[in-house]
Amino acid sequence: MSLSQTRRRRGVRGLAALGLVSLTAMATMAPAAVAGGTYANCPYGYVCIYPGASFSGTPLKYYTYGVHRLYNQYGVHRVFNNQYGGAIMRSCTGIGTGCGSALAMYTYRDENLTPINSIVLAAR
Repeated sequence: MSLSQTRRRRGVRGLAALGLVSLTAMATMAPAAVAGGTYANCPYGYVCIYPGASFSGTPLKYYTYGVHRLYNQYGVHRVFNNQYGGAIMRSCTGIGTGCGSALAMYTYRDENLTPINSIVLAAR
């Protein structure tokens, strides 16, 4: 085997190892969507609440910072934060009060909205 063939094989092995490391890192991250665009009918910059615990159906969409009241939302829904710039979303049992943990941008969670009366969108 020539020196150039050996170098090529080493390069291919290195790229394959790098790809495996990248896939492993991606598999261990929290649920996230692709940043920077519309995902599952949720436009970039919005927080979306889907009718159930999946990305199917037409979501409710929220864009502006501040408190947003929720009406007639019962049971488990998927809540997806497709905002940017470090923006967060919190679910609250009161009107902007009694808020839970922040949902970071590009992540989602399935949440029981029965006790939730509002969500808050804010810059971090």
